[in-house]
Amino acid sequence: MTNIVVLVKQVPDTYSERKLSEGDHTLDRESADAVIDEINERSVEEALKIKEAGEGEVTVLCVGPDRATDAIRKALSMGADKAIHVSDESLHGSDMVATAKVIAAALGKVEYDLVIAGNEASDGRGGAIPAMLAELLGLPQLTHARQLTVDGGGIKVDRETEEGITHLEASLPAVVSVTEKINEPRYPSFKGIMAAKKKPVETLTVADLGVDAGEVGLGNAWSTVLEASPKPPRTAGQRVEDEGDGGSKVAEYLVGQKLI
Repeated sequence: MTNIVVLVKQVPDTYSERKLSEGDHTLDRESADAVIDEINERSVEEALKIKEAGEGEVTVLCVGPDRATDAIRKALSMGADKAIHVSDESLHGSDMVATAKVIAAALGKVEYDLVIAGNEASDGRGGAIPAMLAELLGLPQLTHARQLTVDGGGIKVDRETEEGITHLEASLPAVVSVTEKINEPRYPSFKGIMAAKKKPVETLTVADLGVDAGEVGLGNAWSTVLEASPKPPRTAGQRVEDEGDGGSKVAEYLVGQKLI
């Protein structure tokens, strides 16, 4: 029996225009449509495959504002059993260090053998939360997995890099992060969507987790955005009329741009 916790994050839709807020330069989540991160759908799918191959339970864990319940329900409609939602205004602007501490504290509320996360979120793209989490929990970390296998009390992972494929093994419990090559996530069925409405979602604050609100949030972040400006619109390119000397004109332009 393998109890799995899947980390899920709600992010701005990549097809929407994303921007930072003018006040504190944090991500303006209200300016774009919010969706479950695609890599998290693959994380949920992998957890469900492990559950279906044996016995166990899949718990979704999400840290985010109230509207992140939409992302949680999507994971539940895919087949996850229950969810924990950490929602607290004091978390606004938290960096990865604080976020990892909160997730680690939330994991103390549930029994688990395996934690599955995406390799990186599509909004921050830090890619460090799984490793930070494993360090805080004192667990093995098997990151950037393109394939994983749970066998009894152990886990095997194939990690693909530019240099080749690395085969990793560890004893459970462990933390795993997956890449987009891990699987193709299923679509929630109508039955799954209806069932998700009745599945339990436990909402917790940082106080419930025993985390001091003074240790999280923008004011306690290790990095700060001081200034931000929108990307300038694309300008028209320079057109070269070829009157027999087109090649020379192009070369002169490239030299002027210090490209050659």
